[in-house]
Amino acid sequence: MLTATIMEDKKALEPFWEFPVPSYDEWRQVTEKSLKGASFEKKLVTKTYEGISLQPMYQQKDTQDLPFIDSLPGQSPFLRGAGAVPSKEKAWEISQELTTSTPKQFNLVAKHDLARGQTVLNIVLDEVTKKGLNIEEAKQMVGQSGLNVTSVEDMKTAIEDIDLANIPVHIHAGANSLPVLAVLVGAAKNNNIEVSQLQGVVGMDPIGQLVENGSIEYSLEECYNVMADTVKWSTENAPSLQTVLVEGTPYHNGGSSAVEELAFSLATGVEYLQALTSRGVSVKDAAKSIRFVFSVGSDYFMEISKLRAARILWSKIVTAFGGEESDGKLTIHARTSSWTKTKYDPYVNMLRTTSEAFAAAVGGANSIHVSPFDEPIQKSTPFSRRIARNISIILQEESHIGQTADPAGGSWYVEVLTNELAEKAWALFQQVEQTGGVIEALKAGMPQQKVAETKTNRLNNISQRKDIFVGTNMYANTTEKAIDVVPEDDTKYIEQYVSEKLNAAVVPVQFTDESNTVEQALQFALNGASVADLASGLGKTESSLVIEPIVASRGAELFEELRQANELHAKKQGETVKVFLANLGPIPSHKARADFTAGFFEVGGFEVIRNNGFMTSAEAAQAAVDSKASVVVICGKDESYQEQAADIAQSIKQDNKEVSVMIAGKPAEEDEVNYRNAGVDEFVHLRSNCYEVLRKLQVEKGVVKG
Repeated sequence: MLTATIMEDKKALEPFWEFPVPSYDEWRQVTEKSLKGASFEKKLVTKTYEGISLQPMYQQKDTQDLPFIDSLPGQSPFLRGAGAVPSKEKAWEISQELTTSTPKQFNLVAKHDLARGQTVLNIVLDEVTKKGLNIEEAKQMVGQSGLNVTSVEDMKTAIEDIDLANIPVHIHAGANSLPVLAVLVGAAKNNNIEVSQLQGVVGMDPIGQLVENGSIEYSLEECYNVMADTVKWSTENAPSLQTVLVEGTPYHNGGSSAVEELAFSLATGVEYLQALTSRGVSVKDAAKSIRFVFSVGSDYFMEISKLRAARILWSKIVTAFGGEESDGKLTIHARTSSWTKTKYDPYVNMLRTTSEAFAAAVGGANSIHVSPFDEPIQKSTPFSRRIARNISIILQEESHIGQTADPAGGSWYVEVLTNELAEKAWALFQQVEQTGGVIEALKAGMPQQKVAETKTNRLNNISQRKDIFVGTNMYANTTEKAIDVVPEDDTKYIEQYVSEKLNAAVVPVQFTDESNTVEQALQFALNGASVADLASGLGKTESSLVIEPIVASRGAELFEELRQANELHAKKQGETVKVFLANLGPIPSHKARADFTAGFFEVGGFEVIRNNGFMTSAEAAQAAVDSKASVVVICGKDESYQEQAADIAQSIKQDNKEVSVMIAGKPAEEDEVNYRNAGVDEFVHLRSNCYEVLRKLQVEKGVVKG
């Protein structure tokens, strides 16, 4: 029966066999002809921020000489993942960040979310806890960016009735993790959880904190000593618990390219390997203890390739340190990008995070945090966390992404892109090493300069709307209503919590060289020492190492500021800045440019007055004057401009010279001179820097100061 079906299919295809399969060269000739003299490279080859030229078509021959193209899942260099077969139980851990401020409320939120699909207890700590500050020193900072825990009792409350023997933890503990690790382990003991069963990561990343803040509270030497002690302790006592983090997110959120995020993260990983192995930790144990954190942005295929390239390069590094091939397996936690999220039209963030989470999953992340859609606006709500959490659940349970090892494997495009990305990241990584390593590079400002250059390029493209943020710098929703800002449930508890912690007794902490500092810290914590006491005992001082930080931002901020300024101005003045479209001729004659112009100004928060067009210059000018708009844009065909634009501009200026008159489109140089002489102030077109035009207009109209 099957044979008969195949024969029937072949017979059905016979009529098409007469058509030859075109070669790439033949396709290229036809394509270039259709471009009518335009450059193939300029029109169809895409240049990325990574310095990679993306071709419009890839072929099998492009992959023939690629290294590792024949590698298998579970085999070095782990291009296709660390496991030989995909896990049927969990393709990746659902590791949603929980930012609740106080232990009791955190416990309620954590139990709620863990019962509804979350699989990792991802605790975001506030800066007071991460930096080991006393409550008295930083009352206003308590709980502002995450959970505050001061002691074993606080942590015990936070994890009450949560089975850490079976639920992994993910905690970024700052530059020095020892105080937080001690109170967590102490709380686990008090909750009758075997320390050996702890899994996940309680990690320190002093270099990441240095990049974010420009300084850290400890000397690097002290951090590295503690890092080595935590690795030795976890290897012996909690082998499934990692204790070192390498955060690529500070570079990504600063506007970096994928190459820069990879290279500087790998350089940090090398610094930590050197610090650990020089303090008696084996390469095997050191590599096993480290977890990388990458942000995943909107460039879908680039982000897939970034995670694949990271595994290749880390395997190469670990082998160079003398590790076995199996030691080069890389654990990756992916976080959907903060850079790509917007305050306006925030529900679009749901779509962005879906695409980004999909890329992280296809790229082989071991755990994923999907940003709640309201992340740029407020702390997450039960609704926003539920939607974010369900994105991972749907990808796993309904889309079955995790049932295939390396889903992108074999794609000629992805394989070539992975290799090119790996090569460029390795070249930049070597530049860092040639300067003396990541610390010397940061002192010299090399990573900061690279990231700043990329960010500048990004912002220029965003300003010109070459890079699109839907709902922000393109396709603005002018009828949008702001989402209701919902105060975090535990906000009202912070004041009470702080009052309970004030004037707490200080427990003297004095570390010695007689035993591992983790064991000592744990005993101090069980005896009542606070996180601040432990940090003080470690000799917490302002480090002499100070660098230029890489400041986190979001790509949409420029246009958000424009809209916020106009909204504030409207609130104060009782009306918005109006833009009147002086449309010339019937709808087909002006629609294209009128639609473009409306979108151009609406992204800045200007009120656009539309109409169906005017047949004469006098009608258009009078309607513009009657509208009382302070900005008029003439929209129509080039021929109409030559006949009517000068008259319209002159009439409007005669009535009120303060009105800004513009033309939609870019006229010839001679025509532009004539229009300006008639009173036209500006021209808006596809090549205009939208942000600069609108910002200048806001200054002219008194919306903002120059």
